[in-house]
Amino acid sequence: MIPNPQRKTTAAVGAALTAMFVLSACGGDDGDGGDLDADIENPLSVGLVMVGSEQDAGYNQAVADAAAELDEIEGVDVVTADQIPENNSVTDTMQSMADQGVEVIFATSYGYFDYALDFAEENPEVTVLHQGGFHSGDFPENFGTYWGAAYEPVSLGGMAAGGVTESDRIGFVYAFPVAQSIANINGFHLGAQQVNPDVSTHVINTSDWCDPVRQQDAVRSLLNEDVDVFSQHQDCQSTVIQAVEEAGEHIVGYHYDAVDLAGEAWLTGSTWNWAPLMSEIVETVSVDEFTGSEFNDNWLGTFAEGNNPLELGTFGDAVDEDLQNQILEEEERLSQEGESVFSGPILCQDGSELVAEGEVATYEEVNEFDCLIEGVVGNLAQD
Repeated sequence: MIPNPQRKTTAAVGAALTAMFVLSACGGDDGDGGDLDADIENPLSVGLVMVGSEQDAGYNQAVADAAAELDEIEGVDVVTADQIPENNSVTDTMQSMADQGVEVIFATSYGYFDYALDFAEENPEVTVLHQGGFHSGDFPENFGTYWGAAYEPVSLGGMAAGGVTESDRIGFVYAFPVAQSIANINGFHLGAQQVNPDVSTHVINTSDWCDPVRQQDAVRSLLNEDVDVFSQHQDCQSTVIQAVEEAGEHIVGYHYDAVDLAGEAWLTGSTWNWAPLMSEIVETVSVDEFTGSEFNDNWLGTFAEGNNPLELGTFGDAVDEDLQNQILEEEERLSQEGESVFSGPILCQDGSELVAEGEVATYEEVNEFDCLIEGVVGNLAQD
């Protein structure tokens, strides 16, 4: 790491607030970068925009944790803005950051894509990264997307669910029928089916990334269907966890390791560890090597590449040693080149072929899945 005598300026940046939203400077100091291995040749200001609360015990808190780690890197100043809706507000937020000298912006919500792409095209001096998955087409020299093959650890969580359920009915609460949610639901069921061929996965949507009332209603509806193990693709998970815990059932988490919040209800989960990837991206920008790099494209982390930013969470007491070993063996299998959660034959609910026998769905194909598979009960919400 190259020593940088420049004092951090986050306080000054954070002091410039607008009436529409708040840019918060992270609480880092002039530390040594913590555990991150980043070599910042030229000091950079980095902004992270979040759709939900930094304290949601889920998707946005995982981003906020990464922001705090980035801010510990010498030569990197970080500002954050949370609870920014997926509308023109995100453009206003990015513009405010750029006006204050931010040079790298992470737009971290799935629905930010169009706004982030347009902003990058109009502001070539700012490097913009969208967090949310695959998009086709050519990108500007200052733009890229990044994501992890979420369905890999999610399928491992499905194994925990399938092994613990007593009713053979597990539930999945999702927000919208976007590509990642469809892949996660299908991957969760395939994982459960590996250890429990009789299992069915019951789905319900909330049409919102974080609506506690709808989440409570969703859990209640699934309990009425005799579901006894739950998982979800929501941004915030506190409400779902609390409702499941109060019902005396079990939960598989997503986005954030909430074992301390869930107590005895916790089985395992998936947790984002964004900081190593983000620091590598920032370092690439710092040495002026972003354009043409792997990050100036659709970047994907996977188990096979050893760089999936979504990792298997902590095991709860209800997952016995034998089941843990099965899950870890499957994680090892998926870490081998050519192995996949989505190896055919896999059929949609209507019996049509999703993945042919002997075939393995590519990441691009997984992002085009438009059906739930056999064994999943319920329908995809209509946009």
